[in-house]
Amino acid sequence: MPGKTIVITGGSDGIGAAAARQLTQQGERVVLVGRSPQKTEAVAREIGANWYLADFAELDDVRELAEKLLAAYPRIDVLANNAGGLMGDRTVTVDGHELTFQVNHLAPFLLTSLLHDRLVESQATVIGTASSAGRVFGRVDLDDLESAHDYRPSRAYGTTKLQNIMFARELDRRYRDSGISAASFHPGIVATNFSSGSNSHLRRFYARGVRRFLTTAEKGADTLVWLATTRPGVDWPHGEYFTHRTVSKSNRQAYDETLCRGLWDRSAALVGVG
Repeated sequence: MPGKTIVITGGSDGIGAAAARQLTQQGERVVLVGRSPQKTEAVAREIGANWYLADFAELDDVRELAEKLLAAYPRIDVLANNAGGLMGDRTVTVDGHELTFQVNHLAPFLLTSLLHDRLVESQATVIGTASSAGRVFGRVDLDDLESAHDYRPSRAYGTTKLQNIMFARELDRRYRDSGISAASFHPGIVATNFSSGSNSHLRRFYARGVRRFLTTAEKGADTLVWLATTRPGVDWPHGEYFTHRTVSKSNRQAYDETLCRGLWDRSAALVGVG
């Protein structure tokens, strides 16, 4: 039997690359998406995967990526929204959005929306890489999604990781009956370079940190691989947030259905999708 077609964003390094290697070894057909041409091509060549470039700081890149994926793949069984990062000082993108919010939430929201019909046809699973930072630092304010007031890198990051959880819950709620299943997960505190562009105290923790609390990218990718290769609704409950393959508790805002709907509607308006 041919393997699943699994699209992994942020696939050129860290958790994404580790998941890609593990999934390829299991016989799945991995499609890599990355920002760095050199890194993305290197991983793709190593595992024999197709690869695409997209910088989530530019939404036109996301739109072009969606067009290419739709043209190339009649089935997309899994979309792993893994790309993201911890940023530095508040920056506004060419699209007019705060960088952390766009890269970590708006871009994957847009990509998923543009692939929606293909995901429904494929009865696909959509996986979001979230973080326990959503519980500790996250606070979603629908009237300040761009962090125009009281911006702090750690809070902006934690809030977008909370939004990843909320997005997965709302996506599953809206489209489970249509065939899409969704979940999010915390990979652990992984020793990768995802925070290299930040001046936050979280960057210092991730970079030097308390080493006994850090895990490898391979271990961090385990829950992603598990969600991608098992049966939603059978092997794991729909829409939930997982740590070490177990349902985990997040920020209380993640369970506010009105807030989740509001975030969805605001996000759809910001990126111009229905």
